Amino acid sequence: MKELELKYGCNPNQKPSRIYMENGELPIKVLCGRPGYINFLDAFNGWQLVSELKKATGLPAATSFKHVSPAGAAVGLPLSEVERKIYWVDDMDVEFTPLANAYIRARGADRMSSFGDFISLSDVCDKETALVIKREVSDGVIAPGYTDEALEILKAKKNGNYNVIEIDPDYVPAPIEHKEVFGITFEQGRNELVIDEHFFDNIVTENKEIPEAAKRDLAIAMITLKYTQSNSVCYVKGGQAIGIGAGQQSRIHCTRLAGSKADNWWLRQSPQVLSLPFKPGIKRADRDNAIDLYIGEDYMDVLAEGAWQNIFTEKPPVFTAEEKRAWLDKNTEVSLGSDAFFPFGDNIERAHRSGVAYVAQPGGSIRDDHVIETCNKYHMVMAFTGIRLFHH
Repeated sequence: MKELELKYGCNPNQKPSRIYMENGELPIKVLCGRPGYINFLDAFNGWQLVSELKKATGLPAATSFKHVSPAGAAVGLPLSEVERKIYWVDDMDVEFTPLANAYIRARGADRMSSFGDFISLSDVCDKETALVIKREVSDGVIAPGYTDEALEILKAKKNGNYNVIEIDPDYVPAPIEHKEVFGITFEQGRNELVIDEHFFDNIVTENKEIPEAAKRDLAIAMITLKYTQSNSVCYVKGGQAIGIGAGQQSRIHCTRLAGSKADNWWLRQSPQVLSLPFKPGIKRADRDNAIDLYIGEDYMDVLAEGAWQNIFTEKPPVFTAEEKRAWLDKNTEVSLGSDAFFPFGDNIERAHRSGVAYVAQPGGSIRDDHVIETCNKYHMVMAFTGIRLFHH
């Protein structure tokens, strides 16, 4: 198959629409559903991301994409009991495989952003992973293959309209890529940069100790950024992205946005949130929304309006700013990557508030000395990669 007609482009008024190959066959098969223009953008970017994570870490990988940027990305490390609870899978009587763990963690880190995601999996989708996908609101999935059981589960989703794409894992794209904007064709070499264990060798801070787990997390951050709309910053802990700030014009706004998401991920694990008295039958998405309100600044308004009665069996106590800060201070050993240099030390100050201990960024700012000095103040480790990772 050389081309595939699509229903429409980015918007319903943009017709006709298709994907096609100038030479050769498309490296995909649509096994179910009718994926759209944005679905394929998410699928192809996500597939590249998880393929590189698998090569860099040796572990199965998954990503949750929305609007051509990842909302989450992770590798297949085991889930803790707390993670099973905050990702809403503690009720599943399933022995999760590494691939299922990877998707649960990629989907769970920023559940609100991942609502209605497009999934990319590095490995053949198994039954256990399909069972997790079955219960989440999602547009589709791309993987190098599916077991018979997994395909049967996925084909039943959305009344048989769930988008299931199989990609040829041996497909190698041309070294030169093209993009057309306003009738004008842009051409560039593909970003074939390999991020490996030596990517973080140039450590510029006084503290030069990066544990192997932190190197893995920094690699996850940088590979995730390689496929995130720029400007972008990514916080990673324990083999998963916990906060991604994408598409911001200012570096500090990237750092703040990603940091606030990382904070929310950690606050979900607090005793105050874990003990919230949800009414029976409340859907996962409604629980996610309620938690977001509970840990946010507007919760007092919700209490005053009595809206809590629709979600909780009793009025939860206010999670005070002091209690939140005390809990956030327990988050440590976080890694942070930036797709371009930090122009000011304020980014490091903000990162420190979210438990960042390890930083990777290209370097090259005229204020590098100030950024390094700020890292030294907090005994952080920072590596200059010398490589910018803009993605547009």
